[in-house]
Amino acid sequence: MSDDTRRATPPYPAQHQEPPGNTASMQPIPDHGEHSYKGNGRLEGKVALITGADSGIGKAVAIAFAREGADILISYLNEDEDAKDTAKWVEEAGRKAVVVSGDIKSEKHCNTLVERAVDELGGIDILVNNAAFKRNYADISDIGDAAEWDETFRTNIYAPFFLAKAAVPHMKPGSAIINTTSIQSRQPSPQLLAYASTKGAISNFTAGLAEMLAGMGVRVKAAKFGENTLIGRAGQPAELAGAYVLLASDLGSYMTGAVIPVTGGEIMI
Repeated sequence: MSDDTRRATPPYPAQHQEPPGNTASMQPIPDHGEHSYKGNGRLEGKVALITGADSGIGKAVAIAFAREGADILISYLNEDEDAKDTAKWVEEAGRKAVVVSGDIKSEKHCNTLVERAVDELGGIDILVNNAAFKRNYADISDIGDAAEWDETFRTNIYAPFFLAKAAVPHMKPGSAIINTTSIQSRQPSPQLLAYASTKGAISNFTAGLAEMLAGMGVRVKAAKFGENTLIGRAGQPAELAGAYVLLASDLGSYMTGAVIPVTGGEIMI
């Protein structure tokens, strides 16, 4: 049986959760690579800080990085059970896991995340800015006051800035910053106005920061994921993890400022 035939295909059950949600309530349960990802030591001895590492792409990346040899700081908002499960998989891979809850909209908290990675894991070699906030709005008047718009921007673009600013002084040549963007950055949906705007900003942030840090030997890249795909189904988190390993490891040593599409065949225009 091929991998595609094992993965859930549309139609998917109707479901809704208030953010941040939890994995156990999802149908079908996402595949984070718990039983499929095999490591090859590509990140041996590295330390990675991953935001939104409790679920979805962040969880899949944490599992993959740990199996490649990295210790992981698991940053998440308040989804305690999901974060503990990620830590379990990291530790089963023989790596250290530091689990830290809190709101990355706060610059103080972002600084704390970097400090804990340095103090408890010995440094920071890889920063994965993955956590994001997204809401659907049928009309611009539905967005309400500026606080709702601000929440999206502070989570999705301010936090990567705060974390990069705090992490870079601790990074050595060969380190990597990986930002998660979206097909929304190039093909925005009207009902995702705030979210799509932040994803466009992330792509530009990635390109500018890559140029800024090139002289230090720190690489900055982005992984772009898709939603409606030519393959005809939603991508599983495990299917994106390999792209993050490529960008974080020496396999991607000649790549910076790049945006890697993992979009199920959707063409980036």
